[in-house]
Amino acid sequence: MIKRILLGLGGTPYTTVAMQRAVELARRFDAEITGVTVLDLERLTKVGLAREETIPAAMQRVMLTRDRVEETISAFESACAAEGIKCKVKQEEKEASFDLMISLARYHDLMIFGLRSIFEYNVSIVDLSIEEPKDTLARLISAGVRPIIAVSDTFRPIQKVLIAYSGSMESAKTMKRVVQMRLWPDAKMKIVTFQRKEEKARQLLNDASEYCRAHGYHVEHESSPGSPKDLLLPMA
Repeated sequence: MIKRILLGLGGTPYTTVAMQRAVELARRFDAEITGVTVLDLERLTKVGLAREETIPAAMQRVMLTRDRVEETISAFESACAAEGIKCKVKQEEKEASFDLMISLARYHDLMIFGLRSIFEYNVSIVDLSIEEPKDTLARLISAGVRPIIAVSDTFRPIQKVLIAYSGSMESAKTMKRVVQMRLWPDAKMKIVTFQRKEEKARQLLNDASEYCRAHGYHVEHESSPGSPKDLLLPMA
């Protein structure tokens, strides 16, 4: 059961979709949402130095970014108020968001962020010799933080779910989490495996499909021998 949702509030088009998704699920499960903003002042300063901005110009950049943060928070609170959803905001100014997200993940059932970025506030660093921040989303997954919904920049109804299943305990945990959370119980489910041995693939798919059907899902399955790195995305 979902009762606490953690939402990354950035300033990109993904943020609007993430808010819609969080509100949709919070309304359905009677859950509360914690919105998080992280303003990286050091990075903003580096952007200004790379552009050879004056100190007043750099400070103006910081002020504008803070304004965007406040606008994002206001939009989030308004969206929750309109649906009668309990919410709170955690606003931070620090360099790294990774440790903060891990800490908060311990006490939330689900995390929702933008697919391409979590805490960006329209500060372009294109063509600048500044190292891009590490992909926080990928690092969170690698650190074992889950479940995470990474939204695209367009809101879409969830009608189909694709599960990549290898038979490993980690892939089984992923499948079970999707099934047991029942975020979209009416969605059609497809299970795919990339085993090279046909007999093993058939056994995995049959066992996994039976498990999902036991929970009331309509299930299809497919075997595609080869590398999931090459095959999964086209299949999706």
